[in-house]
Amino acid sequence: MLRYWTAGESHGKAMLAIIDGFPAGLEIDAGLIDDELRRRQGGYGRGGRQRIETDRVEILSGIWRNTTLGSPIALQVVNRDFKLERMEDLDRPRPGHGDLTGAIKFLGPIRAVLERASARETTMRVAAGALARQLLVAFGIRAIGYVVELGGVPLAPQSGTLDDHLRLREQSIVYSLDPSRDDEIKRMIDDARKQGDTLGGIVEVRVEGLPFGLGTHAQWDRKLDGRLAQAVMAVQAIKGVEIGLGFEAARRPGSQVHDPIQYDPAQQNGPTLGYVRPTNNAGGLEAGMTNGQPLVVRAAMKPISTLAKPLESINLSTKEPESAAYERSDVCAVSAASVIVENVVAFEVARALVEKFGNDSVLEMKARWDLFSEMARKR
Repeated sequence: MLRYWTAGESHGKAMLAIIDGFPAGLEIDAGLIDDELRRRQGGYGRGGRQRIETDRVEILSGIWRNTTLGSPIALQVVNRDFKLERMEDLDRPRPGHGDLTGAIKFLGPIRAVLERASARETTMRVAAGALARQLLVAFGIRAIGYVVELGGVPLAPQSGTLDDHLRLREQSIVYSLDPSRDDEIKRMIDDARKQGDTLGGIVEVRVEGLPFGLGTHAQWDRKLDGRLAQAVMAVQAIKGVEIGLGFEAARRPGSQVHDPIQYDPAQQNGPTLGYVRPTNNAGGLEAGMTNGQPLVVRAAMKPISTLAKPLESINLSTKEPESAAYERSDVCAVSAASVIVENVVAFEVARALVEKFGNDSVLEMKARWDLFSEMARKR
C-alpha cells in the first residue's frame, strides 16, 4: 500500500513526511516538488507568513542517484519562522478553529492544538502529492487544480485542453481559468482585508489519462470515490466535496444525469478503450472505480477562521466574554487550497494505481499496465 504520514508544528523546527510503499526505479526531480510548494505559498490574499518562508524540500531517505529505492522516502521542509518555544499560549479560543475543543479534549494549552491543526501541515501533503504526481506522469496521467468560485463569484472553467488550462491558470493571480476576472476578485479580497474579514471559495481538480478500474466496488472502504472524499475533506477548512455533478445530480431526473455509453474504434488505444461518453456527469467514477473518463473533484473551502476583526469569545481563565485572539493569518487562501487539493487527489490516485498494478518497481508496473490494456481491449 502506498501511504504517507506527516509530522511537525506550524512554528516548530521543520515539517516532515514519510512516504511508504513508493515503487522503486522512478527518477525523481526535487525541483518539481519545490514548484508545487512555491505555488502553495502563492495566490492573491495570502498573509505575512508567506513572506517569511521559502519552502524547499530536502529528501532524507529512499532515494539513490535521484532514483527511488522502494524503501520509505522521508521529506523535510524547514520552518524559517521557528519560534515555538518562545510563543505564549492563547487564553481566548478562536471561533472556527479547534482551539476550544482541543484544549478541552487534551486538558492542555490551546497552543498544543493550534500548532498541529494549522494549515502549515499541508506543506507536506503537497510535497507527498508532488512526489506521487511524478509516478502518475510516468503512466501518462496528469492532474490540474484551479479555483472555480471565490467569495461567491463564479469563475467558470473555459473549454480547452489541459495544456490550455495550465496556461490560463498561470496567468491568474488567484489560480482560476478566467484571468480576465482577476481585477474584480483582487478588489473583493482587498475589501475583505480592510474590513478585517476573510473569504472562501470552491476549487476543482481534473485528472486525465486514467485507465479503467482504479479502485473497486467490492468493499465500502476501498471505493475510490469514498477515499477521495475522505482525503479531500481532511484538508483544513474544506467543508464539502463533490465528484462530477455532485449535489446537482440530486436535482435532475436520471435521464439528465447518467452518461450514455458509445463506442469509437478510433479511440480504442487510449484510456477509454473506445468506450466514449458524450457527457461526464459521473466525474470519471462509477461504482467506486474509474471508468476511463477524466476524474473531476470539487471542494468547498470555508473562509479562514482567524479574523483581524475577531468574533466574540470567552477568556478561558475568567470565563468572561472577550474578543477572540488573533494570530497572523491570510485573508483568502482559496488559491492555495486548489494546490493542496490537487496534490491530495494526485496521491490518492497514485495509491489506487499501485494497488492495481503493483508497487515493487515501476518497470513491473508498466509491464502489468501494458498487459491489462491489451487484455481489456479484447474484452
